[in-house]
Amino acid sequence: MDKKDDYSAKDITVLEGLEAVRKRPGMYIGSTDKYGLHHLVYEVVDNSVDEHMAGACSEIKIVIEKDNSVSVEDNGRGMPVDLHPVYKRPAMEIIVTKLHAGGKFDNKAYAVSGGLHGVGISVVSALSEEMTVEVKKDGKIYAQSYVKGKPKADMKVIGKAEKEEHGTKVTFIPDKTIFSVVDFDYKTLATRFRETCFLNAGLKISFKDLRGETPKEEKFHYDGGLIEFVKWLNKTRTPIHQKPIYFKREEGKVIAEVAIQYSESYNESIQGFVNTINTVEGGTHVVGLKSALTRAINDYITKRSLLKNGDKLMGDDVREGITAVISIKMQEPQFEGQTKTKLGNGEIKGIIESMATSAISDFLEENPAVAKVIVNKATSALRAREAAKKAKDLVRRKNALSVGSGLPGKLADCSSKKKELTELYVVEGDSAGGTAKGGRDRETQAILPLRGKILNVEKSNPAKALGSEQISNLLTAMGTGVGEGFDINKLRYNKVIIMTDADVDGQHIKALLLTMFYRYTPQLIEAGHIFIAVPPFYKIKKGMKDYYVYSAEELKLKLKELGGGEVSRFKGLGEMNDEQLWSTTMNPKTRRLKQVGIEDAVEADETFSLLMGDAVAPRREFIEQNADKAEVDL
Repeated sequence: MDKKDDYSAKDITVLEGLEAVRKRPGMYIGSTDKYGLHHLVYEVVDNSVDEHMAGACSEIKIVIEKDNSVSVEDNGRGMPVDLHPVYKRPAMEIIVTKLHAGGKFDNKAYAVSGGLHGVGISVVSALSEEMTVEVKKDGKIYAQSYVKGKPKADMKVIGKAEKEEHGTKVTFIPDKTIFSVVDFDYKTLATRFRETCFLNAGLKISFKDLRGETPKEEKFHYDGGLIEFVKWLNKTRTPIHQKPIYFKREEGKVIAEVAIQYSESYNESIQGFVNTINTVEGGTHVVGLKSALTRAINDYITKRSLLKNGDKLMGDDVREGITAVISIKMQEPQFEGQTKTKLGNGEIKGIIESMATSAISDFLEENPAVAKVIVNKATSALRAREAAKKAKDLVRRKNALSVGSGLPGKLADCSSKKKELTELYVVEGDSAGGTAKGGRDRETQAILPLRGKILNVEKSNPAKALGSEQISNLLTAMGTGVGEGFDINKLRYNKVIIMTDADVDGQHIKALLLTMFYRYTPQLIEAGHIFIAVPPFYKIKKGMKDYYVYSAEELKLKLKELGGGEVSRFKGLGEMNDEQLWSTTMNPKTRRLKQVGIEDAVEADETFSLLMGDAVAPRREFIEQNADKAEVDL
């Protein structure tokens, strides 16, 4: 492909106008909260990344200005500015003001692309108070501004560019009447740009935030691409081999790139990307890679008779301690799942499984030292699993004559058979559990009290963790199973609600439970089934009436509103009586719940590993940097 000449007005296809975007923005960017807001930036940046993937752009500069506008400038070919053959308007104007207009629909100007396939820039234009596009091309600088998706005036030549200069600069201010939040989060954006550079070896992104008293700036550039990515992901873990497994293969119109490095950890972390989009919920490309790993490692073991009795490793065995990134480039990806971040193209599983099995087998043959440590890791996982199974079978035999449903004895179940109405409260301590059992709605709310702190699964092998009474009881109560045996349709409750004290111990138990859910049943988080109950911090007694507030800030406001009152602090759930716990924390009409979600799988994996793993120095650094963001009520 010619880098600069083969992209002009004739490449731009138009499908429809912009009117619907402002009426139903959620259909185009997912939501109008902070997720949708940041999506605007991603769409503009993805256009520049597409230029990089087409071999035409090496650098992207992104700036959040003091007025909260964002500019994205690249050194790509520059948006076409010649007249469109059908619309007789400059191609730049057509791209920005018409929905589904762009060079990505016939797969000529771009072989593959990220973003929403041409929807992006026009949607950003429609949802911005103002947007300006400047293009450097053919020794000139062209510019046009738009208000809420409509041109302010005709495109003009506003200056001269150096002959070798070329590229596009987009500056926009989000429309405050559309978005509930218009304050960009620096860390969220920086995380995305770092991932983008890992996935596109050689691409340079500079990111500046000029809003604060001290401007922030980071530069991202990784010539090592995915190899550097897995090493970066493992920075809080101890790798068991320094040289990652790496391959890049192509079959038909699918390009797959994979990097794998095992660590001493017991958890698996497989990050999937399609055209630079993070597929948080996985999909057919991740399934294909998992199958290939199991097959390639089992083939390697069988060939050398490394296991007695012809034993075979299961998928969970070969993935214990794995950190992997799979990035595929393809045409026409189909996304599905709860958050539309799961690849659904059925043909991709077979393609990836075939090429990955071959590539991993080749690597193991050529790198016997790495193969040895990986095989040792997987076979020790197999032995631990078998030992845990024997222990469980022994317990089952002992309990074979006992009467019951097989559910934990401590579980106070609910009576409703309508799963969509039911809730499981996981409660800290027998005392609070007793109060919760007394105050609950017995028809729809089940209570499972935990005795003390559960195991930190980040530091425990799965056999030990799953064999522990606390975790085993919780998983049994939920009913889904874990790992390859996980089945979300067997979930016994629509909501699983963590309810702990507001003190330090309670926060630690909450962190341990969230770690367990993220590592063993992440699908429940992705599908929106995991919640955190928010108990009140204070009670204000004014006359004969009690008022409950949930933070120090709220306390000040309520005292001001009431003109004073007698304040008492709740130190724990057990301090409340049945009625108080019901009205403040469990009554669906008055309670507050936080739904747990995974906005960025890479960041979530890094954070759990950092906070709950073995590495002390990075954790100390994280706490020092983020101490001021902790919620403290004294």
